[in-house]
Amino acid sequence: MPYRRVLLKLSGEALMGEQSYGIDPLVIQRIAAEIAGVVAQGTEMAIVVGGGNIFRGLKGAAAGMDRATADYVGMLATVMNAMAMQDALEQVEVPCRVQTAIAMQEVAEPYIRRRAMRHLENGRVVIFGGGCGNPFFTTDTTAALRAAEIGAQVVLKATKVDGVYNKDPACFKDAVRYERLSFQDVLRRELAVMDSTAIALCKDNGIPIVVFNLFEGGNIVRAIAGELVGTAIHPEEVPH
Repeated sequence: MPYRRVLLKLSGEALMGEQSYGIDPLVIQRIAAEIAGVVAQGTEMAIVVGGGNIFRGLKGAAAGMDRATADYVGMLATVMNAMAMQDALEQVEVPCRVQTAIAMQEVAEPYIRRRAMRHLENGRVVIFGGGCGNPFFTTDTTAALRAAEIGAQVVLKATKVDGVYNKDPACFKDAVRYERLSFQDVLRRELAVMDSTAIALCKDNGIPIVVFNLFEGGNIVRAIAGELVGTAIHPEEVPH
Protein backbone atom coordinates (compact mmCIF):
# COMPACT_ATOMS: atom_id res chain seq x y z
CA MET A 1 0.00 0.00 0.00
CA PRO A 2 1.37 3.47 -0.89
CA TYR A 3 0.11 4.89 2.40
CA ARG A 4 1.45 3.40 5.62
CA ARG A 5 -0.61 5.54 8.01
CA VAL A 6 -3.97 7.06 7.06
CA LEU A 7 -6.73 9.03 8.70
CA LEU A 8 -10.27 8.16 7.64
CA LYS A 9 -12.95 10.81 8.15
CA LEU A 10 -16.44 9.32 8.41
CA SER A 11 -19.39 11.66 8.42
CA GLY A 12 -22.25 10.93 10.78
CA GLU A 13 -24.68 11.12 7.85
CA ALA A 14 -22.80 8.30 6.14
CA LEU A 15 -23.30 6.02 9.14
CA MET A 16 -27.08 6.31 9.02
CA GLY A 17 -27.24 4.98 5.45
CA GLU A 18 -30.73 5.37 4.06
CA GLN A 19 -32.25 5.96 7.47
CA SER A 20 -33.38 9.40 8.62
CA TYR A 21 -31.64 9.15 12.00
CA GLY A 22 -29.15 7.09 13.96
CA ILE A 23 -26.84 4.30 12.81
CA ASP A 24 -27.58 1.69 10.15
CA PRO A 25 -26.07 -1.59 11.47
CA LEU A 26 -25.49 -2.93 7.96
CA VAL A 27 -23.55 0.19 6.93
CA ILE A 28 -21.28 0.19 9.96
CA GLN A 29 -20.67 -3.57 9.65
CA ARG A 30 -19.67 -3.18 6.02
CA ILE A 31 -17.30 -0.33 6.88
CA ALA A 32 -15.74 -2.43 9.65
CA ALA A 33 -15.22 -5.38 7.32
CA GLU A 34 -13.47 -3.16 4.76
CA ILE A 35 -11.27 -1.59 7.43
CA ALA A 36 -10.36 -5.08 8.68
CA GLY A 37 -9.03 -5.94 5.24
CA VAL A 38 -6.93 -2.77 5.12
CA VAL A 39 -5.47 -3.31 8.58
CA ALA A 40 -4.65 -6.95 7.73
CA GLN A 41 -2.40 -5.64 4.95
CA GLY A 42 -0.39 -3.61 7.44
CA THR A 43 -1.87 -0.13 7.05
CA GLU A 44 -2.10 1.89 10.26
CA MET A 45 -5.52 3.54 10.47
CA ALA A 46 -7.02 6.29 12.60
CA ILE A 47 -10.64 7.37 12.28
CA VAL A 48 -12.46 10.60 13.04
CA VAL A 49 -16.25 10.33 13.15
CA GLY A 50 -18.83 13.08 12.84
CA GLY A 51 -22.12 13.26 14.71
CA GLY A 52 -24.58 14.67 12.21
CA ASN A 53 -26.70 11.51 12.23
CA ILE A 54 -27.56 12.24 15.89
CA PHE A 55 -27.04 15.95 16.51
CA ARG A 56 -25.43 18.78 14.57
CA GLY A 57 -24.25 21.85 16.46
CA LEU A 58 -25.03 24.33 13.68
CA LYS A 59 -28.62 23.12 13.46
CA GLY A 60 -28.99 23.39 17.22
CA ALA A 61 -27.65 26.93 17.14
CA ALA A 62 -30.00 27.81 14.28
CA ALA A 63 -32.89 26.55 16.41
CA GLY A 64 -31.99 28.95 19.21
CA MET A 65 -29.44 27.05 21.31
CA ASP A 66 -26.28 28.75 22.46
CA ARG A 67 -23.69 27.89 19.79
CA ALA A 68 -21.05 26.63 22.21
CA THR A 69 -23.57 24.46 24.04
CA ALA A 70 -24.89 23.06 20.75
CA ASP A 71 -21.36 22.21 19.65
CA TYR A 72 -20.66 20.35 22.91
CA VAL A 73 -23.83 18.31 22.41
CA GLY A 74 -22.60 17.51 18.91
CA MET A 75 -19.25 16.38 20.34
CA LEU A 76 -21.05 13.91 22.61
CA ALA A 77 -22.87 12.56 19.56
CA THR A 78 -19.52 11.82 17.90
CA VAL A 79 -18.49 9.75 20.93
CA MET A 80 -21.63 7.63 20.54
CA ASN A 81 -20.67 6.99 16.90
CA ALA A 82 -17.07 6.25 17.88
CA MET A 83 -18.18 3.63 20.40
CA ALA A 84 -20.50 2.02 17.83
CA MET A 85 -17.63 1.92 15.33
CA GLN A 86 -15.37 0.37 17.96
CA ASP A 87 -17.92 -2.37 18.64
CA ALA A 88 -18.31 -3.12 14.92
CA LEU A 89 -14.53 -3.42 14.50
CA GLU A 90 -14.19 -5.67 17.53
CA GLN A 91 -16.91 -7.91 16.06
CA VAL A 92 -14.55 -8.61 13.15
CA GLU A 93 -11.58 -9.02 15.51
CA VAL A 94 -9.86 -5.72 14.76
CA PRO A 95 -8.18 -4.35 17.91
CA CYS A 96 -9.08 -0.70 18.42
CA ARG A 97 -9.24 2.08 20.97
CA VAL A 98 -11.52 5.11 21.30
CA GLN A 99 -9.85 8.32 22.43
CA THR A 100 -11.90 11.39 23.25
CA ALA A 101 -10.99 15.06 23.45
CA ILE A 102 -13.49 15.42 26.31
CA ALA A 103 -12.55 13.23 29.28
CA MET A 104 -14.97 10.36 29.91
CA GLN A 105 -12.74 7.73 31.44
CA GLU A 106 -15.46 5.14 32.00
CA VAL A 107 -15.98 4.60 28.26
CA ALA A 108 -12.85 5.82 26.46
CA GLU A 109 -9.24 6.88 26.81
CA PRO A 110 -8.40 10.58 26.88
CA TYR A 111 -6.72 11.82 23.72
CA ILE A 112 -2.96 11.59 24.21
CA ARG A 113 -0.94 11.97 21.05
CA ARG A 114 1.91 9.65 21.97
CA ARG A 115 -0.46 6.97 23.22
CA ALA A 116 -2.46 7.19 19.99
CA MET A 117 0.72 6.76 17.95
CA ARG A 118 1.79 3.77 20.04
CA HIS A 119 -1.59 2.13 19.43
CA LEU A 120 -1.15 2.63 15.70
CA GLU A 121 2.36 1.19 15.76
CA ASN A 122 0.99 -1.87 17.55
CA GLY A 123 -1.65 -2.49 14.88
CA ARG A 124 -4.64 -1.03 16.67
CA VAL A 125 -7.18 1.23 14.98
CA VAL A 126 -7.61 4.49 16.90
CA ILE A 127 -11.01 6.21 16.76
CA PHE A 128 -11.06 9.87 17.77
CA GLY A 129 -14.33 11.06 19.29
CA GLY A 130 -15.40 14.33 20.86
CA GLY A 131 -14.14 16.50 18.03
CA CYS A 132 -11.11 18.55 19.03
CA GLY A 133 -12.65 19.34 22.41
CA ASN A 134 -13.55 22.94 21.57
CA PRO A 135 -16.73 24.49 20.18
CA PHE A 136 -16.76 26.37 16.86
CA PHE A 137 -14.60 23.70 15.18
CA THR A 138 -15.91 21.02 12.85
CA THR A 139 -14.97 17.35 12.76
CA ASP A 140 -13.37 18.07 9.38
CA THR A 141 -10.96 20.38 11.18
CA THR A 142 -10.46 17.68 13.82
CA ALA A 143 -9.57 15.20 11.07
CA ALA A 144 -6.98 17.57 9.60
CA LEU A 145 -5.56 18.38 13.05
CA ARG A 146 -5.27 14.75 14.16
CA ALA A 147 -3.78 13.75 10.80
CA ALA A 148 -1.04 16.32 11.26
CA GLU A 149 -0.45 15.31 14.88
CA ILE A 150 -0.07 11.58 14.23
CA GLY A 151 1.85 11.96 10.98
CA ALA A 152 -0.84 10.54 8.69
CA GLN A 153 0.14 10.50 5.03
CA VAL A 154 -3.35 11.14 3.69
CA VAL A 155 -6.84 12.14 4.84
CA LEU A 156 -9.59 10.00 3.32
CA LYS A 157 -12.94 11.75 3.45
CA ALA A 158 -15.71 9.19 2.98
CA THR A 159 -19.02 10.80 2.03
CA LYS A 160 -22.31 10.15 0.26
CA VAL A 161 -21.07 11.69 -3.00
CA ASP A 162 -18.39 10.40 -5.35
CA GLY A 163 -16.08 13.38 -5.22
CA VAL A 164 -15.89 17.17 -5.47
CA TYR A 165 -18.07 18.97 -8.02
CA ASN A 166 -18.05 22.50 -9.38
CA LYS A 167 -21.64 22.80 -8.08
CA ASP A 168 -24.16 20.70 -6.20
CA PRO A 169 -24.81 17.57 -8.30
CA ALA A 170 -28.11 17.00 -6.49
CA CYS A 171 -29.42 20.32 -7.85
CA PHE A 172 -27.60 20.70 -11.17
CA LYS A 173 -27.52 17.97 -13.81
CA ASP A 174 -24.59 19.64 -15.57
CA ALA A 175 -22.38 19.55 -12.46
CA VAL A 176 -18.83 18.43 -13.28
CA ARG A 177 -16.75 16.24 -10.98
CA TYR A 178 -13.08 17.05 -10.56
CA GLU A 179 -10.57 14.18 -10.53
CA ARG A 180 -7.61 16.19 -9.25
CA LEU A 181 -7.32 19.56 -7.56
CA SER A 182 -4.70 21.57 -5.73
CA PHE A 183 -5.36 23.21 -2.38
CA GLN A 184 -5.12 26.57 -4.12
CA ASP A 185 -7.90 25.46 -6.49
CA VAL A 186 -10.14 24.53 -3.58
CA LEU A 187 -9.57 27.78 -1.71
CA ARG A 188 -9.78 30.01 -4.79
CA ARG A 189 -12.99 28.42 -6.08
CA GLU A 190 -14.48 28.03 -2.58
CA LEU A 191 -15.33 24.41 -3.29
CA ALA A 192 -17.33 22.50 -0.67
CA VAL A 193 -14.72 19.90 0.28
CA MET A 194 -14.03 20.63 3.95
CA ASP A 195 -14.21 23.85 5.88
CA SER A 196 -11.46 26.39 5.20
CA THR A 197 -9.65 25.72 8.49
CA ALA A 198 -9.32 22.02 7.66
CA ILE A 199 -8.12 22.80 4.14
CA ALA A 200 -5.54 25.26 5.47
CA LEU A 201 -4.23 22.71 7.99
CA CYS A 202 -3.79 20.05 5.32
CA LYS A 203 -2.25 22.56 2.91
CA ASP A 204 0.25 23.86 5.47
CA ASN A 205 1.27 20.32 6.47
CA GLY A 206 1.35 18.86 2.96
CA ILE A 207 -1.30 16.22 3.65
CA PRO A 208 -3.31 15.18 0.57
CA ILE A 209 -7.08 14.63 0.79
CA VAL A 210 -9.09 12.04 -1.12
CA VAL A 211 -12.88 12.56 -1.26
CA PHE A 212 -14.86 9.51 -2.32
CA ASN A 213 -18.18 7.67 -2.09
CA LEU A 214 -18.29 5.47 1.01
CA PHE A 215 -21.17 3.40 -0.33
CA GLU A 216 -19.30 1.99 -3.30
CA GLY A 217 -17.80 -1.23 -2.00
CA GLY A 218 -14.02 -1.41 -1.91
CA ASN A 219 -13.43 2.33 -2.21
CA ILE A 220 -11.54 2.56 1.08
CA VAL A 221 -9.13 -0.16 -0.07
CA ARG A 222 -8.75 1.40 -3.52
CA ALA A 223 -8.08 4.87 -2.09
CA ILE A 224 -5.38 3.55 0.23
CA ALA A 225 -3.88 1.56 -2.65
CA GLY A 226 -3.40 4.85 -4.51
CA GLU A 227 -6.08 4.28 -7.14
CA LEU A 228 -7.92 7.34 -8.39
CA VAL A 229 -11.32 7.19 -6.71
CA GLY A 230 -13.44 10.29 -6.29
CA THR A 231 -11.36 13.49 -6.14
CA ALA A 232 -7.73 13.78 -5.07
CA ILE A 233 -6.53 17.09 -3.61
CA HIS A 234 -2.78 17.55 -3.50
CA PRO A 235 -0.44 20.25 -2.17
CA GLU A 236 1.17 20.92 -5.54
CA GLU A 237 -0.49 22.85 -8.31
CA VAL A 238 -2.38 20.62 -10.73
CA PRO A 239 -1.94 21.43 -14.46
CA HIS A 240 -5.14 22.51 -16.26
